[in-house]
Amino acid sequence: MVHAHISEKRQFYQTLVKLAIPVSIQNMISSSLNLVDTIMIGQLGAVEVAAVGLANRLFFVFILVSFAISSGTAIFTAQFWGKKDVQHIGKVMAIALTLIIAVSLIFSFGALVIPDLVMRIFTKDRLVISNGSTYLRVIGWSYLLSAVTMLYAFILRSMEQVKLPMYASTIALGLNTLLNYCLILGHFGFPALGVQGAAIATVIARVIEAAIILVSTYQKRYPAVHLSDFLTIPRVLIKQFFVTTLPVIANEFSWVVGVTTYSIVYGHMGTAEVAAVNIVNPVEQISSGVFFGLASAGSVMIGNQIGAGHEKTAYVYAKRFALSGVIGAIFVGGLIWLNASRITSVFKVTPEIRMFAVNLLFVLSVVLWTRVFNTINVVGVLRGGGDTKFSMYMEIMSIWGVGVPLAFLGGFYWKFPVYWVFALVSLEEVLKMAVGLYRMHSGKWIHNLTHLAGPQKIVCEQ
Repeated sequence: MVHAHISEKRQFYQTLVKLAIPVSIQNMISSSLNLVDTIMIGQLGAVEVAAVGLANRLFFVFILVSFAISSGTAIFTAQFWGKKDVQHIGKVMAIALTLIIAVSLIFSFGALVIPDLVMRIFTKDRLVISNGSTYLRVIGWSYLLSAVTMLYAFILRSMEQVKLPMYASTIALGLNTLLNYCLILGHFGFPALGVQGAAIATVIARVIEAAIILVSTYQKRYPAVHLSDFLTIPRVLIKQFFVTTLPVIANEFSWVVGVTTYSIVYGHMGTAEVAAVNIVNPVEQISSGVFFGLASAGSVMIGNQIGAGHEKTAYVYAKRFALSGVIGAIFVGGLIWLNASRITSVFKVTPEIRMFAVNLLFVLSVVLWTRVFNTINVVGVLRGGGDTKFSMYMEIMSIWGVGVPLAFLGGFYWKFPVYWVFALVSLEEVLKMAVGLYRMHSGKWIHNLTHLAGPQKIVCEQ
C-alpha cells in the first residue's frame, strides 16, 4: 500500500513537471516580449516608457478576455480528453473560435481607428497620448493572431501537448528582440523608429508565432477544429459552453477592469508613478508566469481526472498544486527583494522613478505568494473542476469590494506614495485567498462537465 502511494506521488510529480515546465517557460517568454519592449523603449525616456505601458493596457484587457475564453474552453477539452472523447474537442473549439474572432475585431477597432480616445482614458499627458497612439495604430494588427494563438495553445496544453507552444514562443521572443534592436534604436542599417519600431517588431513576432502553432497543429493531426465542426455543434454543448465559460469571461473582465482602474489611478498620480509601475509590471508578469505553468498543469491534470471519474484523486491533486505554488512563490519573492535595485538599474530613468520602482518591487516580493496561491486555486483548481460561478463571485467581491475602493482612497484621498497604494490594492488578494482556501477544502468545486445536462448527455460519435 505504501509502495503504491509512493508510486502514485512519483507519477503525479513526473506529469506535473512534464506539463508545468514548458508552460512556465512559454509564459515567461510571452511576458518577456513586453519586457524586451519596455527595456529598449526605456533607453528613449520616461515619456516613451509610459506611452507604451499605457497603450499595452488595451492589449492587456483584450488578452485577458481572450484568456477567459481560452481557459473556459480548456475546461471542456481537458475533461473530454480524460474521457477519451476526441469528437467534441473540435466542436468546443468551433464555439470558442467564433467568439474569439468577434472579440478581436472589437478591440482591433479601438487600437486602429480610435487610439487617441483609448489613450485619453489612461492619461492627460499629450506627449504620452501621441506616442501611445502611434504604437496602437501598428500593434492593433496583431490582436486577432494573438488571441487565436492563445486559444490553440490552451487546447494543446489540455491534451498534454505543451512543447509546441513553448517552441513557438521561444522563436517569437528571439525574433522580437532582434527586430526591437534594429527598429527601435536603428541598428544594422534600419531606421530608428522608436515606439513605432517596437510595435512593428512585436507584430512580426506574433505573426510568426501564430503560423508555427497553426501549421504544426494541422500537420501533426492534433485534435483541432475543422469546418465540419462549425456545422455539427450540439445545442446542449453550446448551452453548457456558455453556462460554464461566461462566468470565466465575467470573472476575467471584472478582474481586468479592476486592474485597469488601478492603472487609471496610477496614471492620474503622475508620469513618474506611471513609469515606475510600468517598469515593475513585466517583472510581476514574469514572476507570476513562472507559476502559471503550475496552474495550467493543475487545470489539465485535475480536469483529466474528473473527466475519467476520479474525483478523490482530483481533490488530492488540488492540495498538492496549491502547496507547491506557495513554497515556490516565497522563494521567488525573496529573490525579487534581494535584487530590486539591480532590476531597476537597467532603466535610464530619474532617481525618483527608480526609488518608486524599487519600493514597488519590495511590496511585490512580500505579496507574491498570495497572488500565486490565488492563480493556482482559481485557474488550476476551481476552473479545472468546472466551478466557474463561484470563482466569478469571489473575484468580483475581492476586487470591487476591497481593491478598487482602497486604490481610490490611497491615491486620491490619503495621497499615499504609489508603492503604498500598490500595497493597499494587494489586500484584495488576501481576502480572495481566505475565501478560496475554504472553497478548495470543501470539495464542492468538483463538477464533471462531460455529463452534459443529465439525460441530454452527449454520446461520442462512432
